[in-house]
Amino acid sequence: MSTTEGTSNYEYVTARVRARRAALFDEEDYRKLLRMGPGEIARYMEETEYESEVNALGARYDGVDLVEYALNRNLAKNFNDLLDWADGKLYHLIARYLRTFDAWNVKTVLRGIYADTDDQSVQDDLIHAGEFDEEFLTRLAEAGAIEDVVEMLGTTIFGDSLEAAYDDYESTGLLIPLENAVDRAYYEGLMDGMSETEDRATRLYIEFLQAEIDFRNIRNVLRISRSGADIDPSEYYISGGRLFDATELAQLAGSTDELIARIRDSPYGDELDEALDELERADSLIGFEHALDIALLEYSDHLSHVFPLSVCPVLAYVLAKQREVDNIRAIARGREAGLSEDRIEEELVVL
Repeated sequence: MSTTEGTSNYEYVTARVRARRAALFDEEDYRKLLRMGPGEIARYMEETEYESEVNALGARYDGVDLVEYALNRNLAKNFNDLLDWADGKLYHLIARYLRTFDAWNVKTVLRGIYADTDDQSVQDDLIHAGEFDEEFLTRLAEAGAIEDVVEMLGTTIFGDSLEAAYDDYESTGLLIPLENAVDRAYYEGLMDGMSETEDRATRLYIEFLQAEIDFRNIRNVLRISRSGADIDPSEYYISGGRLFDATELAQLAGSTDELIARIRDSPYGDELDEALDELERADSLIGFEHALDIALLEYSDHLSHVFPLSVCPVLAYVLAKQREVDNIRAIARGREAGLSEDRIEEELVVL
């Protein structure tokens, strides 16, 4: 396996990533899936890069279960491949970023307990691509209460933030404070010790993360403001972005139009005109968040083209691969639930 020692091998890794990126599903693939049932979706996946996972799991699962397991196993394989390919500082930067799946898994467990979902269903949704090992993830999924999860995570990077947010969770009965605390701990942990005065690789990594943090702050403040809960948005501000400070973001919380205007005047504005137009047209929080996802994907692609031999194409691929998995999962679940094609299509994020 690769290590953090030695010279970063950007040419090799970015070439491998370009090949993987080219294999991702496109709009035409999604149109085909929308007309299929879960079993047909699994068979279609068998003719794509998901072939080995579908074949390995096909004897034990079928339908949506087969799709779910194959997606999660393939996602973990792809991201572990990134670590196997990378050397030097590139390895270190990728490994730090992939802690996003620890954050994903923590939020998945919290949501499962909150919705009284059975342990196995929660475990099915976990993605084994972060630093938490399988044993620890199983223990989290089997926790009986949210308070138990917060306690179990006490010695991790999420511990302090979750503990601080727990009182807000208890007083509001909403998961928003805990979910935002997880996001803040993840991103602030990523930025910890990073300096723009360091080498070019670090500066590009920071620029990429700043965009994610800015869009995460926008998403979080809108969720808080529209929940109606008595929560100060500035308390869940994630530091490290370029657009806002905590006070300004809290002031903008009540006006989507002002938020959009602020983004248009930002370093992202020229690249994101089309996505921002969609933000203005969005008539629901879900539509707004999907437009934010598209905006971030487009910005990550922009950085990848401007800096083709850097960590940016790798991180952009991680975002795009996550989105592919989310889209396929949404289609399979929607078809199983009998939703119309138009309703399912509203859940998809496609560039």
